[in-house]
Amino acid sequence: MKTASSVRRLSLGRLSLLCCALIASSGCKHSSQQSSETVLPIAPVVTASRATLANSLTVAGEFLPYQEVELHAKVAGYIRSIHVDIGDKVKQGQVLAVLDVPELQAQVQGAQAGVQQAKAEILRATSDVARAKANYTALHAAAERLQQASDTRPGLIAQQELDDARAKDQAAAAQVDAAKSALNAMQQQLGVSQAQRQQVSTMADYSRITAPFSGIITWRYADTGALIQAGTSNAGSAPVVKIAQVSTLRLRLPVPEGIAPYVRDGDTATIRIDALGRTISGKVMRSTGALDPATRSMQVEVDVSNADGSLSPGMYAQVTLNVKHTGNALVVPIQAVDTSGSQPNLLVANAQNRVEKRTVQTGVATANRIEIMSGVREGELVIIANQSSYQPGELVTAKQSVMAAAGAANDATEGQ
Repeated sequence: MKTASSVRRLSLGRLSLLCCALIASSGCKHSSQQSSETVLPIAPVVTASRATLANSLTVAGEFLPYQEVELHAKVAGYIRSIHVDIGDKVKQGQVLAVLDVPELQAQVQGAQAGVQQAKAEILRATSDVARAKANYTALHAAAERLQQASDTRPGLIAQQELDDARAKDQAAAAQVDAAKSALNAMQQQLGVSQAQRQQVSTMADYSRITAPFSGIITWRYADTGALIQAGTSNAGSAPVVKIAQVSTLRLRLPVPEGIAPYVRDGDTATIRIDALGRTISGKVMRSTGALDPATRSMQVEVDVSNADGSLSPGMYAQVTLNVKHTGNALVVPIQAVDTSGSQPNLLVANAQNRVEKRTVQTGVATANRIEIMSGVREGELVIIANQSSYQPGELVTAKQSVMAAAGAANDATEGQ
């Protein structure tokens, strides 16, 4: 028979087991509820949208003369007079220096005399032709009369006399031909003499050194009385002066290899000249079209007007080039695109908040944004950070990134 105390102990034990069961059941229910409410990873995203992009490059450039040349003498001689010095402005065709070349003057006089002699020989040869023609006319007429008389009255004129008349007639005709040939030779000799005179006269003109274009004298190498060697025959000959055209200057820029393929004639340039505190505008006029192997850069030139002469060759300027631009591009932050593989790609949070990996084609890129030409549609959400943390198909919580929007705004401001 069970006692009361044993009954109480049995009831307490059953009560303890019931509590444990209730606690265990409650714990399992709480664990199941917590698992179903697991927090999804947050993915920072931006919306692919359209905007204007401009890729700019700022590089230091140097002003150079539009044209610059050292003027040499083409003939050797002493400087009789030099009319310019450094800093002088000159006009095209202006005489800068005159050389004294006595032997060249003698050659000019000799060539002129040769022309006069050839003309005199032509006059003499012309007279010889006229005389030969007159002699031929007389002899030919005499031979014709004798022949007519012999034909009218056979035997009246001796055959020997007829033969002599014919021979004199033919000899006179030959003399006319010889006189004409001599005249033609004299005329050709006149042409040779005139060409020689032209040659030495041209060489004499080279004794005057003239400006090939309007500009400024940047250096003077010789003074009055200095012996100048001919620049065509002596590789070591010294120039007389140096002249530069500075009414328009070339602003030459070294464009890096990465930007060089996109530089085009007509691209706008903003030019900041710190020495003068001025900012002017210009356009790309020409480029070498090839990279310098030593610097891996391409030389680009911008023409700058210098009508007031305020700019000097050798000055430096900071030049900003807008080398690539697009007016209505679909853009995303540049950090959203992974370019480490064979093809650029990015991650998109689709309408079901699942991650998709997209292969894209890119276009113009700036410091903060890049153009997407294919692979993403306008309005889609692009993941912009920690791309390696997400797997395709993963469920995420998309959250708009404020920092990316601020970077895009700064980029837009710089591109204007």
